[in-house]
Amino acid sequence: MRHIHSLPYRHEEVFAGEAGQHVPYHRMYGKQYCIPSLTLYTPEEMQELQRAVVQIDGIYCKVMRFIQQYMPDSFLEQQLGIHPGLIAAARMETVTGGITRQDWIIGEAGFKCIENNTDTPTGIPEAAVLERILVGMAEDKAFRAPSADMDACIRDCFRGWLESYAEQGLRGPVTFTSFGEHVEDRTNTEYLMRRCLEAGYEVRYAPLEELEIVPGEALYHDGHEIQLLYRLYPLEYLVDDRDETTGVDIGVALLNLVQEGRLGLMNPVQHVLMQSKGFMAAIWSLYERNEQTPEYCGFRLFNNAELESISRYLLPTYFEAGPFELESTPYVEKSYWGREGRGTLLLGEGTESNASGAGLDEDEEIAAYYNNQPKIYQQLVPMEQASIRTEDGDYSGYLLTGVFVIGGRFAGVLPRIGEKVTGDMAYYCAAAVNERIG
Repeated sequence: MRHIHSLPYRHEEVFAGEAGQHVPYHRMYGKQYCIPSLTLYTPEEMQELQRAVVQIDGIYCKVMRFIQQYMPDSFLEQQLGIHPGLIAAARMETVTGGITRQDWIIGEAGFKCIENNTDTPTGIPEAAVLERILVGMAEDKAFRAPSADMDACIRDCFRGWLESYAEQGLRGPVTFTSFGEHVEDRTNTEYLMRRCLEAGYEVRYAPLEELEIVPGEALYHDGHEIQLLYRLYPLEYLVDDRDETTGVDIGVALLNLVQEGRLGLMNPVQHVLMQSKGFMAAIWSLYERNEQTPEYCGFRLFNNAELESISRYLLPTYFEAGPFELESTPYVEKSYWGREGRGTLLLGEGTESNASGAGLDEDEEIAAYYNNQPKIYQQLVPMEQASIRTEDGDYSGYLLTGVFVIGGRFAGVLPRIGEKVTGDMAYYCAAAVNERIG
């Protein structure tokens, strides 16, 4: 059972001031999202997480490059589920490292990374700012905020991207975009925009719905040409976007600008390869066939240290359920583009369970979108239980530890406590390292 430290404050006492300004969505779906409590980790746990996430990020980037360089389009389309309209841009090799968040289970099986959000991760202000505020409100001064260097990581990440794009001739203001009326997305986007400004770059915010594209020419907002774009909008949505008024295929036109070198995206399009949950099955397949890769490409893909990291921190993941069914091993069925627990099913525990909590009264069309996608199958490991105090009373749930890796570096921690499949009804319970333990 994970130890939770409850702060001696009511929700409104915490979020009436600075905390609520930084995270205005501290309530979502009519209920508390952020709680005035701390999820405690030992120094040893945090040290191992810091090492492990960097190792796994390196493996993800290495496999991404291998797929870009050696695997045919048919593999990207069929095994990774990449839309054909994304493949050419996804093959463009841009600088590695970006704004990503790995999700980890810490429990009886050890430390296990169950997936990686490499395209549009959120939860950034919670870790970067709210954690510091909540840890500072604790009476116990042995607590330390593990995400203290997150802002510096974000600034350095933008410098790396923008220096690389400048070498390609892409300059000018960096435009940040998200759905303007979606408070959580806009808050996350504007937080990153301010860090980019601190890094020394001119920035602008443009609601996604106000962007205009002239196919073959440029992307615009309010008459200004955009050469550099941070977008909090999933690529698997973008590729199918179409202007119903003009008939212009917006996504295709934008991706063509990327391929022509007229537009630099952040995160780059190559991140869609890693966002696909099929990528996790691809890593495991390559891991199991590491001795065979010299016959295919002339070299062993993984060295001994990387093989050890995969064995220790990743889970067996396949494109079919057979390996688990043969051994009667519990497993998880995941949709390729599932988000917030949608399209995820727990199997083999005696009864089927879909406990995502992904929104109340979820629309049938949305549920069908996720449930009808291709699937991967991953070994199921038990999650650690945690009990928290909420406005609605005590809640017993399961801890998922999100870890931001930004520019290839450990950056911050996003603990969420929810059901066995963590959805967008889970509670955020800020991380703290208890320096007194260990």
